[in-house]
Amino acid sequence: MGFFDTILFPIQWVVAWIMYGSHQVFTTLGFQDGPGFAWVLSIVALVIVIRILLIPLFFKQIKASRGMQMMQPELQAIQKKYKNKKDPSSREAMGRETMELYRKHGTNPMASCMPILLQSPIFFALFRVLYNLPPIAAGTLDPIGPIDASVAADIEESSLFGAQLSDIFLQTDDWGARITILVLILAMSATTFFTQRQLTMKNMPKAALEGPMANTQKMMLYALPVIFLISGVNFPVGVLIYWTTTNLWSMGQQFYTIKRMPAPGSEAERQLKEKQAAKAAKKGIVAEEPTEIEPPKPVGQREQPMRKNRKKKKR
Repeated sequence: MGFFDTILFPIQWVVAWIMYGSHQVFTTLGFQDGPGFAWVLSIVALVIVIRILLIPLFFKQIKASRGMQMMQPELQAIQKKYKNKKDPSSREAMGRETMELYRKHGTNPMASCMPILLQSPIFFALFRVLYNLPPIAAGTLDPIGPIDASVAADIEESSLFGAQLSDIFLQTDDWGARITILVLILAMSATTFFTQRQLTMKNMPKAALEGPMANTQKMMLYALPVIFLISGVNFPVGVLIYWTTTNLWSMGQQFYTIKRMPAPGSEAERQLKEKQAAKAAKKGIVAEEPTEIEPPKPVGQREQPMRKNRKKKKR
């Protein structure tokens, strides 16, 4: 066992048990035992279990992301304040004021990345489990939890549209499998793009769509799908299924959250208010317009009383 596998082994063990337990449930429900579609569904079940466990973190991410959005005008004001000041004291003061702003809004730049960061070890653990299936099936590598030689052989022989779960684009000569893998890579990249776009373009106020941080987010919106598109040729089919499924879960979760709890000042909030107003109008409820209070007249210098002019006597 290599150094990387040694570090990831506890997570690989958990991943193996979740997949094995899910497979047992699916075979109980009537799916074929041994090699078959039940092992593909076990990867989908792995995503569901992991994402359910991450739901509390997801809501913390939403809160932190909104804090980042709402602080953008203040952050831009700080950046403008120190724009042309390059001396160390000004740089230190800018950093201090920025950190104080983060504390004020209860957020930090890494908050929105936490779900992805926490899923990364699971992603790599699944990668290693699938990558190690052939040596486990051959008996040259120790089992991982319940995945022994016979179970590993069953998983390895399971396929999706002709591509086995352990197949990698650059390591297979079967062009039918390669076409399936390419479709999965495109699906993974596309769902990554739409997931990020849904969060950044629809659920952000206009103030958050300007400035250096917004430019960085826009760059990542296009950079991440390209990265997955290029690196996907090195991922096993099972990993591609996992990442595409988790992207679809994220899209659904974000859609529900944006629809029910949009960020203040965002396009989603405007659409929600219009929808609520339309529903109220159908029920005959007229929204009360705020009463305009006439501003008080400005108080100026007190008008002096007119004095009667005395008539001059004619001489």
